[in-house]
Amino acid sequence: MDNLEISVIAPAYNEVDNIQPLVQRIGDVFVPLNMPFEAIIVDDASTDGTREKLLALADQYPWLRVVTLAKNSGQTAAMDAGFRAARGKIWGTVDADMQNDPGEIPRLMAMLGPEVDMVNGWRKKRSDNALRLIQTKIANGIRNWISEESIQDSACSLKVYKRQCLEGLTLYKGMHRFFPTLVKMRGYKVIEVPVSHNPRLHGVTKYKFGSRVIRAFVDLLAVRWMKKRQLRYRATEITPAFTARQPKGQPGAQSDNQHAINTGA
Repeated sequence: MDNLEISVIAPAYNEVDNIQPLVQRIGDVFVPLNMPFEAIIVDDASTDGTREKLLALADQYPWLRVVTLAKNSGQTAAMDAGFRAARGKIWGTVDADMQNDPGEIPRLMAMLGPEVDMVNGWRKKRSDNALRLIQTKIANGIRNWISEESIQDSACSLKVYKRQCLEGLTLYKGMHRFFPTLVKMRGYKVIEVPVSHNPRLHGVTKYKFGSRVIRAFVDLLAVRWMKKRQLRYRATEITPAFTARQPKGQPGAQSDNQHAINTGA
């Protein structure tokens, strides 16, 4: 790690027309802040020239890093590749289609602190057509019902994390939809705040509701199973010397040579 404050991570698949506006926006936001940062754009084996465009931009912007996947592997894999490459103390994520504004990341970063480890964006006023809005409302309702959560917009890509929230976490396909739940399961604190949502700048969405609904439902059942089967316990390490000092039959209070071992739940 190079003592960077923030890594901005964005997965990209066939977003050749959006990449330059995205990179320029990130630079416009973070360069004036005099904050050590990097942007990691993960190309998910695009076929429209996205990777070539990214490499050209990397020659222009020294803070831009390009990660490419050998084959199209999906958004979770692209996110995971970005996380593994990231060197910042804080990770911020956005979509590459410019519907998320990277300019909101500093505002969300300022909310991190002793009581907040992750800030989840909530697209309260979405720039989508009526059908997409209905589909999203249904999907969020089902997701919260089955996973026993209250997250308004788990699938929003605009998020900010302390790196320890996700560092070392093993991800599986489709798990990018459940990051708030996965982070809370590790014992970290998550809040949700409204963020802007803009019309797509160029191109068309890669999201097809019908083709993903079954896979998303199976993923949701997996997360529900993980929550139900999560280990929750409290254990205490004791030493013979400590045990000898206690009256028989009385556990006594915790001392210097006795300490608690807790799960993250």
